[in-house]
Amino acid sequence: MKNPRDIIKRPVITERTSEFVEQLKYVFEVDIRSNKTEIKQAIESIFKVKVVSVNTLRMPAKPRRYGRHSGYTSEWKKAIVQLAEGSKPLEFFEASV
Repeated sequence: MKNPRDIIKRPVITERTSEFVEQLKYVFEVDIRSNKTEIKQAIESIFKVKVVSVNTLRMPAKPRRYGRHSGYTSEWKKAIVQLAEGSKPLEFFEASV
């Protein structure tokens, strides 16, 4: 089995994903080779919460230019994780006032 810290790369924190927090949904950038079962087990082991569902999507590479040089950004995978009712909220998604 893979190390859970290798599967979950980082949280994705944007305006849209901060609206998901009210529904106990959290968004993470994950390893592109990982599947939904591995993502679910990794989230449960790292954060000690119960996961109900995992939705994944692959974000395509986009063309970018820097002066006269052109290339592409990297393709990456995003996972939207739904926590069970009564689960504790994850700390890093909370807004500090």
